[in-house]
Amino acid sequence: RFPQPLVLVACSGGADSMALASALAFEAPKAGVRAGGVTVDHGLQPGSDLRATEVAERLSSLGLDPVDVVPVDVGRTGGPEAAARSARYAALDTTAERHRAAAVLLGHTRDDQAETVLLGLARGSGTRSLAGMAAVSGSLSGAPATALRYRRPFLGIDRQTTRKACLVQSLPVWDDPHNTDPSYTRSRVRHEALPALEKALGRGVVEALARTAQLSRDDADALDAWAEAAHRAATRPDGALGVAELGALPPAVRRRVLRRAAIAAGSPAGSLFARHIEETDRLITAWRGQRPLNLPGRVEASRQGGRLVIQQASQ
Repeated sequence: RFPQPLVLVACSGGADSMALASALAFEAPKAGVRAGGVTVDHGLQPGSDLRATEVAERLSSLGLDPVDVVPVDVGRTGGPEAAARSARYAALDTTAERHRAAAVLLGHTRDDQAETVLLGLARGSGTRSLAGMAAVSGSLSGAPATALRYRRPFLGIDRQTTRKACLVQSLPVWDDPHNTDPSYTRSRVRHEALPALEKALGRGVVEALARTAQLSRDDADALDAWAEAAHRAATRPDGALGVAELGALPPAVRRRVLRRAAIAAGSPAGSLFARHIEETDRLITAWRGQRPLNLPGRVEASRQGGRLVIQQASQ
């Protein structure tokens, strides 16, 4: 007889993740899965280790087993929010692999989705950024085996509902002071930008932004699939891309092909910005004999006649 699969819930002790932990504990026996939990101690505040232990005790009292407390060292790369996120997901990945968990549940709500879309809009980084968070996603490593690891079952539920759920069940909730700290961008979006938008445009902004995320995700998925096929069709036997084939593509698809090619050549996705792709695109659309371009990761893009070559720069 095969053991029941294990599903972990990532819990900070806030209302969203506590409500999710309670829901998992209730539903797991009916779904035929084991329910466990993990709380990450970022070590960013005094007493964070004690709070993490308290959260773990609450998870155990709900009947979750195993329950892990994972301390992490938060670096500085990309700013405090990005660094904390990277450390958190790395810890969750490690824990999931150690326990061979089938999935890790995250308590992101519709409000979190709206904030993510608004941040993406402010960055001007395109349709994929506006798509927000996926209901199902893989680890930051991009390993195929983790493609379905993270699940966000509360993306259609607002934050107020999770608070009510905790109140009704008398579940203790810890409010992270970082969530109200104006030095954090997401905190300013939550407490200043979204309320200002609702005041100016009326209620329903959060729902509209979350709906935008789903529509954008559908569009981005379709364009990505088209770009994958176009990339294969434009790639020549020597690995170069055909300029004629690329030039015939709509800009949205062509730029996706160029981004895919740059990443395949070794450019880190997180360092490859829109301006890099726009400059590479000009090698096709505005060719005037430009010199080769230097892209992140020591990748070079050059036009050689009717070929576009994107590869590691020679020493």
